[in-house]
Amino acid sequence: LGLFRPVFSPTDFIQIKGRGTRRHNFLEHLFDDAVRAGVKHPGKTSYKLFDFFANCEYFEKTFNYDEVLKLPRPRPSTPSTSSTPSTDPGTYEHPGADIIDSIREEVIGHDGMKIDRMFFEKFEDAVRANETITAAVEAGQWDRVIDYVNRELFDKPEEYYTLDKLRRAAAVDRRLGLREILEKVFGLIPRFKSKDELLEEEFAKFVADCKPDEAAAIPAIKTFFKAYVTSDQIRHIIETGQLTDLATNPVFSTRDFRAVPARYRTLIPEYVKDYVSLNQFVA
Repeated sequence: LGLFRPVFSPTDFIQIKGRGTRRHNFLEHLFDDAVRAGVKHPGKTSYKLFDFFANCEYFEKTFNYDEVLKLPRPRPSTPSTSSTPSTDPGTYEHPGADIIDSIREEVIGHDGMKIDRMFFEKFEDAVRANETITAAVEAGQWDRVIDYVNRELFDKPEEYYTLDKLRRAAAVDRRLGLREILEKVFGLIPRFKSKDELLEEEFAKFVADCKPDEAAAIPAIKTFFKAYVTSDQIRHIIETGQLTDLATNPVFSTRDFRAVPARYRTLIPEYVKDYVSLNQFVA
């Protein structure tokens, strides 16, 4: 994405940079089967924002998020009595050279930008200040808490909180549930775990339950486990038995499947269906 003008509205800035978070499968642009087969991770995992006017720095360091804006009073409209046509205010021309003063690349981590954190922090403050929610959380009445937040906090002026907005503000590489967000708000969990951290935990549970004897095959078993949990396409191929489709699959290939011991080819799908919640791994 390119920012070729200054942006002063935080709402506009969020919408602009949000374009980069849209999903994209780069295999759509590859027509060479040999090249396609070599692409292991075709989904977009990051994007770059070319900011020529320090907008990121402005919303990170300068913008006053606590300022209360005063709306101007509407002026009564008066009919125009002048017959003089409006004149063109003209254009601005810069005869000098187009020089970039400096170039700096900054990586935005999982904490996201300040503008995202501020939105999440406002939600945290609103939730903690609500006595009904606080009492229900302390009593462990999570169904009541979630129902109350959906009815009384979401889609209300002035912030118009939604679960989708909170997920984007949290800047986590997987789908967060409302309960998990509220657990973080009330300090019941220290942070949001990444997708890979959860996958490692789920695989550790699988190993503890099933106790594989084939130590040398553990990496292959883990690869299959993670691919099956995170990919709808892999699950469809395995469940329908269309294993020839793995030959061109960029996530989990025929070679990967052959490396998995035979009994785990059926054991892992059965285990995942019974014990793993797939919704949390959706990006």
